[in-house]
Amino acid sequence: MALNPDRLLPISPDAQAVARRLFAAVEKLPVISPHGHTDPAWYARNLPFSDPSTLFVIPDHYIFRMLYSQGVPLEALGVPRVDVGPAEADGRSIWRLFAEHYRLFRGTPPRLWFEHALETVFDIKEQLSPDNADSLYDTIAAALSEDEMRPRALYDRFRIAAIATTDSALEDLADHDAIAASGWHGRVVPTYRPDAVVNPDRPDFAAALARLFELTGESETWTGYLAAHRSRRSFFKARGATATDHGHPSALTANLPPIDAARLFDKVRAGTADIGEHELFRAQMLTEMARMSRDDGLVIQIHPGSLRNHNSWLFEHFGFDKGADIPTRTDYVHALLPLLSVVGNDPTLTIILFTLDEIAYSRELAPPAGHYPALRVGPAWWFFDSLEGMRRFRETTSETAGIYNTVGFSDDTRAFLSIPARHDVARRVDCAWLARLVCDGRLEEDEAHEMAVDLSFRLAKAAYRL
Repeated sequence: MALNPDRLLPISPDAQAVARRLFAAVEKLPVISPHGHTDPAWYARNLPFSDPSTLFVIPDHYIFRMLYSQGVPLEALGVPRVDVGPAEADGRSIWRLFAEHYRLFRGTPPRLWFEHALETVFDIKEQLSPDNADSLYDTIAAALSEDEMRPRALYDRFRIAAIATTDSALEDLADHDAIAASGWHGRVVPTYRPDAVVNPDRPDFAAALARLFELTGESETWTGYLAAHRSRRSFFKARGATATDHGHPSALTANLPPIDAARLFDKVRAGTADIGEHELFRAQMLTEMARMSRDDGLVIQIHPGSLRNHNSWLFEHFGFDKGADIPTRTDYVHALLPLLSVVGNDPTLTIILFTLDEIAYSRELAPPAGHYPALRVGPAWWFFDSLEGMRRFRETTSETAGIYNTVGFSDDTRAFLSIPARHDVARRVDCAWLARLVCDGRLEEDEAHEMAVDLSFRLAKAAYRL
């Protein structure tokens, strides 16, 4: 099962030869991981990962959502329920279940990522199966006890230059403080994610809002609320944050007069706003966040277009981020107009737009990113973090926006060992695309080499100010 060295590269000999040369120039470049969900406690405490299932299965919704779709209960996979506490399944039984259902991942990105990790991290070239599940589990478990498998050592082994976590606006960032105090050379920075105190649809919104005012000491007014965000953003920035992140249901923005915005906030805080007013409040807050970023320099990431927690039963019993978020159609042209009218022409501001609606790339994202100085198009994300998704992204955005109005690659993962695997896939796909342009006579090979380095490293480093 050894990895094919030419995987994902073009089939035609001429293009494959060019792609090989391009990939050789970028394969070992440092990794910039500007948007992800790894746990900062891993780097702060540097403890060994406990077992293979805790490393590969339990934190990875790409894996457990596929198993759940085929009738495997989440409890059996170690996913904790919010209503009864931690699951009781042991690591070995979880691993055996994974092995029994491994065929489900044929042709999918998680299989590419998993097998890359097996071979490059553990030197395992066998394909997981029920017959070898126990022996592979024992091999990995034994390796995890070694110092070179601790998070900080893996950070170095993966050639990570910087990694961003995604953190609630209410986090104390104690783990980030511990990392800084330890004197370790790794760069792990937080990202300001204010959804809990911006989205009135969340069941914990009122409590989160109260906690925001408690943390900052600001008055419970519209002006106090904005000041509280500025205070928390400053707190994050002092700990290395370079970006904010906003996971709104839509890309809608608004630019209300201050008196109307204050009235809307009062209704939202009192719990008397309706669904439409909830959406308007989120829309206003995207514009307010853009204004704040113009002042403090934090890059804005907007991740809209997911109907979160589509499976209401699953959400009730297991909570957020359990693989039940579903893409929806998203409008950008009209939705972003109020925000862009305020800040779109500011070249000192960076707004990175993501989408789960692929049709929007060529029609609604690449054209404005090819015009507004503040806009950049984020890479293929989530459901499209895949060979075909990345190909479609390059084909539908590059002719209109070029590559310099994009921001490289974001691995967006909770699964630590998949980080180098995902960057490997992205670099191979980009080199394959560039090789085709060279063979089509649209690029010189020296230009393609420079672009490959930009796509693999420089664009993300610059866009996220890392």
